[in-house]
Amino acid sequence: MNTKQQLKALAQARRGVIVPGAFNALSARVVADLGFEAIYVTGAGVTNMWFGLPDQAFMGLTDIADHTARIRDAVELPLIVDADTGFGNALNTYHAVRTLERAGADCIQLEDQVSPKRCGHFNGKEVIGTDEMLGKIKAAVDARRDAGTLILARTDACATQGFEAAVERAQRFQEAGADILFVEAVTTLDEIRALPQRLAAPQLMNMVIGGKTPITSAEELATLGYGLVLYANAALQGAVAGMQKALTVLREQRRIDEDPALVAPFAERQRLVRKTEWDALEARYT
Repeated sequence: MNTKQQLKALAQARRGVIVPGAFNALSARVVADLGFEAIYVTGAGVTNMWFGLPDQAFMGLTDIADHTARIRDAVELPLIVDADTGFGNALNTYHAVRTLERAGADCIQLEDQVSPKRCGHFNGKEVIGTDEMLGKIKAAVDARRDAGTLILARTDACATQGFEAAVERAQRFQEAGADILFVEAVTTLDEIRALPQRLAAPQLMNMVIGGKTPITSAEELATLGYGLVLYANAALQGAVAGMQKALTVLREQRRIDEDPALVAPFAERQRLVRKTEWDALEARYT
């Protein structure tokens, strides 16, 4: 199977596959190296790590497309790509799907927030009308050059219109052609448990560390029938904690030795970027 077929099979198996987020090519390499089955190219992660800004629509289509292309070159796993609101109206969404598919996306996520959007676990969100979002989903479906490219439709309506309205929206998103559904920022375990019973399409549940949704094990989510379990920024939060720890030691002790508990060894860093393969390639052409 190609990566699009692999991702579709993972979602349809409904076994709670954990999908970590990657914010650059090296983080994607780490995810792949640890044996995960798919990667989420995180808009929040790109915004935080590349701009030093909060997830409030500072990222553009070119930014996420460039990162997707680099990650696609670095790993062979299926890629779910965060396209925020489609970067405009239905026509902009059409263009975004074409662009991200060309960059290597296997699945493109679109959300129904009013632009400028913000992190799904921030306060102050608003959503567009259902009909406008349905137009974006239909545009995304029509824009695909490869019928195997998946469309993941997210609703943020829980925060402003309530759980029932969010479920109704998600149902209509599926009818418009969405392959995977994502009801963002549910706030109770009862809501988490109810969604797979209410919606027929495969679903993604987002586990935001420190966010509004109760952290639930992937095992329980698999039992409930979720296809994918997203940890969009676990790697980012771990990287920030690691940088703070290492740099604090450097500041206080005025040196850092090769301590695997503190920093990745030099050899491990070279292994992750496949230096031996590049050395072999260099020898081949010399």
